[in-house]
Amino acid sequence: MLTYLAEFSGQVSWLNVFRYITFRTGGAMMTALLFVFITGPWAINALRMRQGKGQPIRADGPESHLLTKRGTPTMGGLMILAALIVSALLWADLTSPYVWIVLLVTIGFGLVGFYDDYLKVTKQTHKGFSGRVRLLIEIAIAGSAAFAIASVGVAPFATTLTFPFVKELVLNLGWFYVAFALFVIVGAGNAVNLTDGLDGLAIVPVMIAAGSFGVIAYLAGNAVFADYLQIHNVVGAGELAVLCGAVIGAGIGFLWFNAPPAAIFMGDTGSLALGGMLGTVAVATKHEIVLAIIGGLFVLEAVSVIIQVASFKLTGKRVFRMAPIHHHFEKLGWTEPQVVIRFWIIAVVLALIGLSTLKLR
Repeated sequence: MLTYLAEFSGQVSWLNVFRYITFRTGGAMMTALLFVFITGPWAINALRMRQGKGQPIRADGPESHLLTKRGTPTMGGLMILAALIVSALLWADLTSPYVWIVLLVTIGFGLVGFYDDYLKVTKQTHKGFSGRVRLLIEIAIAGSAAFAIASVGVAPFATTLTFPFVKELVLNLGWFYVAFALFVIVGAGNAVNLTDGLDGLAIVPVMIAAGSFGVIAYLAGNAVFADYLQIHNVVGAGELAVLCGAVIGAGIGFLWFNAPPAAIFMGDTGSLALGGMLGTVAVATKHEIVLAIIGGLFVLEAVSVIIQVASFKLTGKRVFRMAPIHHHFEKLGWTEPQVVIRFWIIAVVLALIGLSTLKLR
């Protein structure tokens, strides 16, 4: 919305700054941060009053959680989503189709997570609604987004899979690319959702990934930088850096309230939405495989659950003391801050490796 102010730069020269993605990314970041800081206390009190007992705690989880986390309200993702939407509408170029595609996926996944959180709170169970129904809805949303991204892109590049470290290697999947992109978006959403199990554990890696993909989106959307780095130029994708900036700002604000001991949990409302957003940005910028590197922590959490379930069904034995894997380390005796901070370190290292693919080709 504020990009229109640049049209008056002929009369007021300093309004030209609204043309720059870097300036608007910073503006989105600060807007989202202030939005969460200002509305956070009110939102937490309102959710606490309406939820009563707060998010139900798994009885088979670490014993300390039953004491330290009982009664904490959930659905804190509403704070993040509201800040993201407000910031995006203010600072992003709304003529970019990628902005709307990413926003609609984020909102759609957020609504799925919200309903799941609502059922958990009202029924006081850690199980939400049918996993099969939930997955089908996610597939419908992600499939629509994948088709839209393939449609607005330039053929045949729009349906092409690119590979990190190797600039010449590309694979045109045709319309099978839609199924692949769908898998990336749904997988990212659920992987972040599985990671959200300890105070601050998910939001910081999400911010790290958002910052990394903000850089990738900006560079991929700029023809000069893309040519210099020998990455594929995606016209219009640079605007996604503004959305990534908003996620960082909202995430910092949320972490203020989510730092241990958490005053509020993100819930599926936030984790599913933010994961879906990261997956969609990766698809839009043609860096789907790089997402598996930068978001390797989320991949690890998801794979640990898959291994645990498969092992138990096939052999009756568990590989981990508890899944997702962050609970396994808690069961081994790591304190919650140790798990969280060490996982943050892993997320930083993986982000640096992922960003190195921009130059190492």
